[in-house]
Amino acid sequence: MRPLVIRSALVASLGGLIFGFDTAVISGTTEQLKSYFELSDAYLGWAVGMALLGTILGALTAGKPADRFGRKPVLFVIGILYVVGALGSAFATNIVMLEVFRFLGGIGVGAASVCAPIYTAEIAPARVRGRLVGLVQFNIVLGILLAYLSNAIVRAVVSDHTSDWRWMFGVMAVPSVIFLLLLFTVPETPRWLMANGRADEGREVIGRLTTSEDEARLQVEEINTSLSAATNAPKVPFFTPQHAKVILLAFTIAMFNQMSGINAILYYAPVVMERAGASTDAAFMMSVAVGFMNLIATMTALTVIDKIGRRKLMLIGSIGYLISLGFLSGLMFYYEQVLGGAFDSTSSILVLVGLLVFIAAHAFGQGSVIWVFISEIFPNRIRGRGQSLGSLTHWVFAWLTSTFFPPVIGALGGGVAFAIFFVFMVGQLVWVLRVMPETKGVPLEEMEAKLGLTHDPRDTGDPLAAKGH
Repeated sequence: MRPLVIRSALVASLGGLIFGFDTAVISGTTEQLKSYFELSDAYLGWAVGMALLGTILGALTAGKPADRFGRKPVLFVIGILYVVGALGSAFATNIVMLEVFRFLGGIGVGAASVCAPIYTAEIAPARVRGRLVGLVQFNIVLGILLAYLSNAIVRAVVSDHTSDWRWMFGVMAVPSVIFLLLLFTVPETPRWLMANGRADEGREVIGRLTTSEDEARLQVEEINTSLSAATNAPKVPFFTPQHAKVILLAFTIAMFNQMSGINAILYYAPVVMERAGASTDAAFMMSVAVGFMNLIATMTALTVIDKIGRRKLMLIGSIGYLISLGFLSGLMFYYEQVLGGAFDSTSSILVLVGLLVFIAAHAFGQGSVIWVFISEIFPNRIRGRGQSLGSLTHWVFAWLTSTFFPPVIGALGGGVAFAIFFVFMVGQLVWVLRVMPETKGVPLEEMEAKLGLTHDPRDTGDPLAAKGH
């Protein structure tokens, strides 16, 4: 593999790492923000959710600029949004200013969720495309862990705990600047160049990315066939009775993904553990343990997803959800209702155990399956729009759960909050058992027949899309 391929994939995956970092860094700041700006539980949820509203906007709007101006220029804009969002949040003098800069950073996160995998898929030779695209997902999870570690280090090093939150936000500017600088060392994708009348430049980049003339020629042919096949794709209607089944499958898996409570728990992990009796410093270290479990379970799932299948992973994950959420809900009810809120060190350890089982269940099931499953079920002609629908659904429900988690847990207690997620996961288990199809090992060209969809003669097939990337 050429060094340029590795460097380009690492640069794009660094965008994913910052994406994960930005997602989780807020977890260390919530209680301080609440105190510093004198926020109610409801307003805290709204302030935290502002970044997710930006994420929704970024995911919705990134595709067209990436197609018109190129993948690399959009990645530059994403990097700038990361830097501005980090520094602006760190120096915010009031809550509105903080919300604005978190919103801008969120736009970068949403755009990165679209552009980083596209850039990696289009820059990588076919033989290594799957592994390099998977690197983006790995780095998102790694970014979450690094955010927890960073928050714990800041908490330990900074003596003035009233300003911890500024350092926690500001630290993200460092990898963001590195990301921007490294972008100068990588090329535009050959697929975009060839699609925009710059075929000679595209072939030159392919020559730098491939290891032989035969490989370069095959990649040129693949791109030309892919572009030809994509010509009619925008003309194909999306919301039709023929596509209803796959649209519902994508919507449902994305909705269940967030109604497990994953983003709420990632965002408020230290708060949950402090509420359960842990000291503030201990809660931060417990969050690091949650981040490590997330990384380990994700790596494990990625090694077996093509062996045991998507449906079995979802089944294992669903059972893990029910065990962990049922345990957490019962534990919180017991301490809140029976013991009158008398949490102690034992309760905090028990909650940590429940959260570790929960995060393992998520990473092994939903976390590893959702984007693979969505990329596989849609026909070639609408795969891009199907991926966008799944992403939009995911971020909308992420906003809902993260925004309303603080007022629910504040007014009704942790037992009720975890019980709500438990009920939704009962629904997911039923969905997996009765509705979800297995897509492992099914060629994408045969997926329509397996799912009982009507074939559209305008679908000419897209080799790049047909690989699920």
